[in-house]
Amino acid sequence: MDSRELRYFVAVAEELNFGRAATRLGIAQPPLSRTIQQLERRMGVTLLDRTSRAVALTTAGEVLLHEGKRALSALTAAERRAQRAGGANLVLTMKPLSDGGLLEKMLATFAADPAAVDVEIRICGIGEQATLLREGEVDVALLRFPHDEPDGFAYQELLTEQDVAILPLTHRLADRKSLTMADLSGEVLPRWPGRPPNGGPLVRDSAQLLQLISLGRAIALLPASVLHHLRTDLTSVPVVDAPSSTLAIAWPEDTRSRPLAALVEAAVTAAGGRAR
Repeated sequence: MDSRELRYFVAVAEELNFGRAATRLGIAQPPLSRTIQQLERRMGVTLLDRTSRAVALTTAGEVLLHEGKRALSALTAAERRAQRAGGANLVLTMKPLSDGGLLEKMLATFAADPAAVDVEIRICGIGEQATLLREGEVDVALLRFPHDEPDGFAYQELLTEQDVAILPLTHRLADRKSLTMADLSGEVLPRWPGRPPNGGPLVRDSAQLLQLISLGRAIALLPASVLHHLRTDLTSVPVVDAPSSTLAIAWPEDTRSRPLAALVEAAVTAAGGRAR
């Protein structure tokens, strides 16, 4: 099948209405219906159950919708990456406060490399880096494991940090020299996008999180490097048994780019290590 047929089928499968799908695609309904019928004949399966009142997906249709959306996303990402490869810069995405204190040194090291190009920094919301990279919107991303998903990416680990507790200065535990996770039992923790409800406020960016902590509405466990950016009305306390996270620089695994390779090398140098 070609991408046009797949795009037509996905529109019908999502709308479950040929008229709405035709409007969405900007075409007339009869050629849309013929295309779906031709697709079914060629595949030898029924994709849609049609009655005078409704359209429903068959089991085969459900599978093609799932796989078809992935295929169309991959095609779009490939087009964007090809367009980006012809450009004269790299786009790096990261969420706020998440560079482990490495970004400035990394960019300075990269700028001295003969392969250097301009680097655009795109600050995104919490958990958005992998999506932007997967969809071809950016060339490279700073991810945090285990919070971000590395499937489909090549990556280089840069540093591992233990979390610290971020508290308002007025918090009952703010004057402690150290804490344990048991000390934080019963405290309100934020809920990150895509995670199950936990009774805490949904947080989409770091500025929102720090404001909620300042107001006493939550506390947070964050990598120790956020101390470089901490507001004066907040404090941090080490948590001796807190989880740790690993900062990594990631890129599409099939990418071949000398500037990108040089940027990865610069990131490893900034972290004080060697690329593997």
